[in-house]
Amino acid sequence: MQFFDTHAHIGLIYDDPIEQLRVVQQARLAGVTRIISINNSLHDFKKVYQNLKSLPGIYHAVGVAPSEVTTPGKDWINTIEESLKLPNVVAVGETGLDYYKQFGDKTTQMEIFITQLEIAEKYQLPVVIHNRDAGKDVFDVLKERIPSKGAILHCYSEDATYAKKCLDAGLNIYFSFAGNLTYRNARNLHETVLNVPLDRILIETESPFMIPSEYREKKRTMPAYLPSTARFLAEMLEIPLEDLSKQLWTNSCKIFNLSE
Repeated sequence: MQFFDTHAHIGLIYDDPIEQLRVVQQARLAGVTRIISINNSLHDFKKVYQNLKSLPGIYHAVGVAPSEVTTPGKDWINTIEESLKLPNVVAVGETGLDYYKQFGDKTTQMEIFITQLEIAEKYQLPVVIHNRDAGKDVFDVLKERIPSKGAILHCYSEDATYAKKCLDAGLNIYFSFAGNLTYRNARNLHETVLNVPLDRILIETESPFMIPSEYREKKRTMPAYLPSTARFLAEMLEIPLEDLSKQLWTNSCKIFNLSE
């Protein structure tokens, strides 16, 4: 079996290139053979990209996250567009809206979010969406501006009703679940995975955050822990793990436009 970690902040797990290499090697030993590396901020994208660019199975997304909207840099649009021309950069993001920590003001968040959706459409790439306490606005924006190559609601935190609304609106959206899916009190996530089409589900580690229950004594999540979330999901769906892993692999390759 092989697994695809669709969202990992490798540069936040370790800053050192040797340790980053070790993270990837450990993941491969665990069967996680593809990883989408998400930049921690636009300012350090090139550093992490250079550290990882020679490693097989590592792909990249680049964008301005809500936490960076007050300091994206004067030439942030050009920086993203130039980065999208690099090999193995396969998505824009993460971008989106975060009203929980109130990064900057809502107007600035919205403007930067919409601009990145436009960039994703221009370059015919999917977009990785961060949504925290901003579900209505995220939906309203995507309903009008979702890129034609689709969007991923990463570390999904809404409920089954919200997912159904997205699907009923005809949005090309995938729902990505992290280690918090394994928490007993994550009833909204459990209900969601039982009520969305299997071909719209992805899994991720959101490394170094969202540690799966199996590894709760650890200080940070690693891509190598992804199979734990997959096992939990397979049990919930009552699907053999091998069958589930094949479907998740297919889903991941489809949204990121990669060969299987």
